[in-house]
Amino acid sequence: MLRSLFLWSFGLAVLAVALLAFTGKKTFHVEIVIPAPPAAVWAVLTDARGYADWNPVFTHVAGEFRQGATVKTTVKEPGKPEVAIESEIVRLVPEGELNQFGGIRGFITFDHRWLLEAAEGGTKVTQHEVDRGFWVWFWDSDWVEPAYRKANIALRNRVLERHRK
Repeated sequence: MLRSLFLWSFGLAVLAVALLAFTGKKTFHVEIVIPAPPAAVWAVLTDARGYADWNPVFTHVAGEFRQGATVKTTVKEPGKPEVAIESEIVRLVPEGELNQFGGIRGFITFDHRWLLEAAEGGTKVTQHEVDRGFWVWFWDSDWVEPAYRKANIALRNRVLERHRK
């Protein structure tokens, strides 16, 4: 009887964790228009070595931005030590999209996209990310959108600095 109760309870706990893993989802979305052509924005965005010079969130990138490649990115969350994460470049459209995916399925994954579109006045740049998994229920992600806004502003400043030369 006790064994049966234990197995039943354990099964319910596993089901609860599985439900949390499959239903956990957070979406982040920030945009900016940079007064420069998509090619100028793309040149900065895909210069992995240059991230340390301008990006306050993704402070270091090691690897090559090409479809199928793995890159290691150092992420700076305010008030916490930097963390290195790996992601795969799952989609790369020159001057259009840089899509990275990483994490541990079921626990937490991220699907991060930089999207570039020609727009009136320059290039509309969007960072769009969807995080999924069990851990998103417990993770304080309030810092993400403000940090991505700062990264977009830093990208604009870097592009304008290079584009004016």
